[in-house]
Order: sequence, then structure tokens, then C-alpha cells
Amino acid sequence: MDRMHAGEADIDDDLVRRLLTGQFPQWADLPLQPFPSPGTVNAVYRLGEHLAVRLPRVEWGVDDVETEHRWLPRLAPLLPVPIPEVLGKGVPAEGFPWPWSVCRWLAGANPVEGRLDDPEAVAKDLARFVAAFRRVELPGGPAAYRGGPLERLDAATREAIGRLGELMDELEGGPIDTAAATAAWESALRAPAHAGPPVWVHADLMPGNLLVEDGRLTGVIDFATAGVGDPACDLIAAWNLFPPAAREVFRDALGADDAMWERGRGRALSMALVQLPYYLETNPSIAANARHVIDAVLTG
Repeated sequence: MDRMHAGEADIDDDLVRRLLTGQFPQWADLPLQPFPSPGTVNAVYRLGEHLAVRLPRVEWGVDDVETEHRWLPRLAPLLPVPIPEVLGKGVPAEGFPWPWSVCRWLAGANPVEGRLDDPEAVAKDLARFVAAFRRVELPGGPAAYRGGPLERLDAATREAIGRLGELMDELEGGPIDTAAATAAWESALRAPAHAGPPVWVHADLMPGNLLVEDGRLTGVIDFATAGVGDPACDLIAAWNLFPPAAREVFRDALGADDAMWERGRGRALSMALVQLPYYLETNPSIAANARHVIDAVLTG
């Protein structure tokens, strides 16, 4: 397993097989293979045709296991596309220090920016998902990981802009216009804050957390960051996935006003600015998408 973070656990096929044998023997003999997920927090293994094993790579992803076990069964009936169904919760064993999950495998493949067969159809599908999520009224929801004010991201965003300025000669596609990135970020900071009550949001609608098949959205995965917060944080797909025409379809379907749209744009930009230098060498798909977002924001 390639490493992306300091302090990652040692995870390999043999460990996963031993964990399954000890805790879920009914599945232990199924074919097992590592899945090349673009995700950054969990190692994913496909187990047979219908199951997936997800194990936290790092300690700061451990609480996500409990979050998903608690909330996914409650959210699933309220959403218009399939989301993960947790079938088993593993416990630390065999030298692996953290809880882990066995989930049902969902059909579909991760979309790639610029390669959607029907981007406007996917934009409408995703807007329906986001709108349905906003209508969820489950009490006691956690604060969404990215659902707070943009000001909380200011220091990290400016630090990332500075880092990208130092990497000018190493960036595929040429240097980042750091002055333009700073201006776009400061514009987002000036946007009026969300004035209404917090709503349920996924908060990480990256292409790697979406599934498409035959030109339509077939599933949404990885709800570790989900909770209640600013609805603008679920607009990030407008820049990380959709071309301009589909971007407008997505906006219109969700009725995003100028302030919400600017906050969503700022959040997408902040995420991309932080991700690009961090994953430049360790996760090419995340880095490529981050560069796509930066270019989309600065040219749009």
C-alpha cells in the first residue's frame, strides 16, 4: 500500500485476510484484492463481487468509522441514490490498531473531470442528492467537517498559496497565478455568511466519492465528513467535476444565490490549494483534480 501520510498503519492483503478470518469467517474465503481508490484516509479492498473492506490508514480517520456506522443506516432511506451499507464493524486485532468496516459494494465508477458522457444529467442527479440531503431532519447531527465559516480556512489557504509559489517549476501545467488565487480567496471571504440554520451536507463531494454508470449518478460514498453546516460546502462539485454549462445547471437546480455560490467557489478553491502541494507526489489523481479546480476557479 502506497503511503500518503506520516503515521500510516501497515496494511496489506495478509493483514486483511487475517482480520476477516478472525472476525468475519463467513467472508474470509472470498477473493480479495486491493482497490485503487483515489481516497486519502482509508485503504479499500474489494471482497468477492458484492463487498468492500475499508480500513483507516491514519489515526485521524478512526472516528469516521463510528460516524458512518451510526448515521449511514438513518440517512440511506432519505436519499435518492444508494450510499454505503455497513454490514460489519471490525475491531482492532492482528496488529491493526483501529476499528474497520465491511460494506456492501456499490455499482459504478468514479467520474473524471472533463470525461463525463452527459455532464448536465449528472449535474441534475447530484443536485437532487444535495437537495434531498439538505431536507434531512435527523436530530443530533454532528457538525460537518467542512461546514463552518470560510474564515477558519484562511491561514491554511494562505499557507498553501505560499507553498505553491515555491513549487512553480514542479507543477504540471505550469505555475499557479498566486496573486489571482489570493484575490479569488479574498473575494470568497467577503461573501455574506450563511444566515439560516445549518443543514445536512456531505461536505466532500469530490469525484472520488461519486459513482456514475451509463451517464448517470448511481451512488455517493464516504460520509466521514457529513453533518450539519453551511449548504455552500456541497457546491464544490461545480468546479471539481462539471464544465461551465453543467456548472450552471447544478447551480440553477439548487437555487444557489450569489453569496452561497461565492462561498462554495471559495471552499472548492481552498481545498484544491491545500491538496495540490500535499498530494503532488503521493496521489496523482487528487493532485490533478486540485489543479483542475484551481484553473476552473481562476478562469471562470
